[in-house]
Amino acid sequence: MKIDILKSKIHRVTVTEADLNYIGSVTIDEDLMDAANLIENEQVHVLNYNNGERFVTYVIKGKRGSGIICLNGPAALKVSLGHHVIILSYASMDFEEAKKFRPTVVFPDPQTNKLKK
Repeated sequence: MKIDILKSKIHRVTVTEADLNYIGSVTIDEDLMDAANLIENEQVHVLNYNNGERFVTYVIKGKRGSGIICLNGPAALKVSLGHHVIILSYASMDFEEAKKFRPTVVFPDPQTNKLKK
């Protein structure tokens, strides 16, 4: 049996941009992607602290060190600049493997979206 379990989590980052006219997705600073073990085009769930919105999209690589969190396309309508979001990804794995698996969770500075040192 396979189950879906949390693989990666970026906890509480600030939306820096929203671009309705882009084709879709969430652009994430490449430093945050690496730290959270996310790859480009990976499906993610975005949870908005400010309004309770939850939606699914995919990752686009953002400029390394920029702190960018940009919701694109229709997802841009679910956030406002300055909103705080959590970004999650899940993996499907064997039940026994899942019991031993530990997700990658990062807690960036919500003011800058950069990794705390």
